[in-house]
Amino acid sequence: MVHIQEDLKRTLSESHEEYRKLLAEHASCENRLQELQGKAILNDSERLESINIKKQKLFLKDRMEAILRHHMERTSSAGVRS
Repeated sequence: MVHIQEDLKRTLSESHEEYRKLLAEHASCENRLQELQGKAILNDSERLESINIKKQKLFLKDRMEAILRHHMERTSSAGVRS
């Protein structure tokens, strides 16, 4: 099951435009979060930015997982009909 999910994630990242955009935005958020976490001390606006980035990352991840589930359900239901 894990290999199937990884294969589907790879396929979606290559062929599904929305998934690819979400993945790129998630990576961008992760990079910025790493920059902020690399600082010894965050000012108030950076702390707020960090919190907002974490929320955005969760939203993006949830949407990517929803797309993944949808495609897995379509694949499994297509297999049942065959």
